[in-house]
Amino acid sequence: MNKIKALREKITPDARYGSVLVSKFINCMMWKGKKSVSERIFYEALSIIEKRIKDEDPLKVFETAVKNVSPILEVKSKRIGGATYQVPVEVSPKRRQTLAIRWILQAARKKKGRPMAQRLASELIDAYHKEGAAYTTRENTHKMAEANKAFAHFG
Repeated sequence: MNKIKALREKITPDARYGSVLVSKFINCMMWKGKKSVSERIFYEALSIIEKRIKDEDPLKVFETAVKNVSPILEVKSKRIGGATYQVPVEVSPKRRQTLAIRWILQAARKKKGRPMAQRLASELIDAYHKEGAAYTTRENTHKMAEANKAFAHFG
């Protein structure tokens, strides 16, 4: 019996950079279908990054930030016998990207008191330098996987 698999809709690259990753990020940031607001915030954040990090292309900073936050391992709960074990598993490339985007946006939204574009820019710069809340989330996920390495044979 074959499983029917849903086809993923192709995301069109964004207008300014021609990048699918940028387009996906903008879509994830969007609230209540207001894409133009999301785009404005994102492009404003990149212009802030351009001013702060002069010797680097803002798109490269963004891509590196997403790559730095992407987790390699995560834990999944698995019930065996009566006990539930946290089993470390490798993360698929698609999920890596999704988690990285989600964590960066969560971290940016948690920072209060400044416009979203500034919060996003500072979080992306932090992630680029391998620091900040989103990067900490990744490190914590890896620590959890490392701590539960003993249960890897259940996976």
